[in-house]
Amino acid sequence: MLGLIIKGIIIGVLVSAPMGPIGMLCIQRTLNKGRWHGFITGLGAALSDVIYAALTCLGMGVVVNFVEANQAPLQLVGSIVLGIFGYYIYRSNPVKNLKKQREKKLSFTQDFITAFLLTFSNVLIVLLYIGLFARFSFVLPNHSFWMLLGGIACIGVGAVLWWFGITYIVAKLKKWFNVRGIWLLNRIVGTVIIILAIAGVLSVLLTSYFHLPLLQIYN
Repeated sequence: MLGLIIKGIIIGVLVSAPMGPIGMLCIQRTLNKGRWHGFITGLGAALSDVIYAALTCLGMGVVVNFVEANQAPLQLVGSIVLGIFGYYIYRSNPVKNLKKQREKKLSFTQDFITAFLLTFSNVLIVLLYIGLFARFSFVLPNHSFWMLLGGIACIGVGAVLWWFGITYIVAKLKKWFNVRGIWLLNRIVGTVIIILAIAGVLSVLLTSYFHLPLLQIYN
């Protein structure tokens, strides 16, 4: 159970960390209106992430026998998809996501709802979840309903921790935070995801195809 909790938190952070439109919106609101407006924006995104995680988990549960029978190939594919996603983040240009127009003053409720709707409109996040779930063996036959429910909750915890941390950092470094800082953050996050993907590929190859249990700790 502890392993599932840790994996859930890691997945929550990895899903939230990329500086896409919602990340830029969160940072903009933190810089323009204050930390808590940015954090509430992140909470809206986190709720959407949890819903998509639950839907993905439910869908994978239907084919759990297939996942069990093809765990190694799925982990390999999941790691490759994760690596492509990491490369996309590494190469992404945050300037393209910046809105030139000045945003109107919104309440906390409006911050939450707009962020939720913006994130929920991105249905392709399901593909990312499938890759992450396969990479970290998040949905397995020995996982009970309550274990998976706790794991999904931990995804939400990971997402909330990310938004809490990033808004704190942006608020503290407000005077020095600029587009280059966001670009550097994208590079760091992208590199971490690529490393995880490479570790996953090596783990599958060594344990399943070469029968060497050297990197099983990564699964």
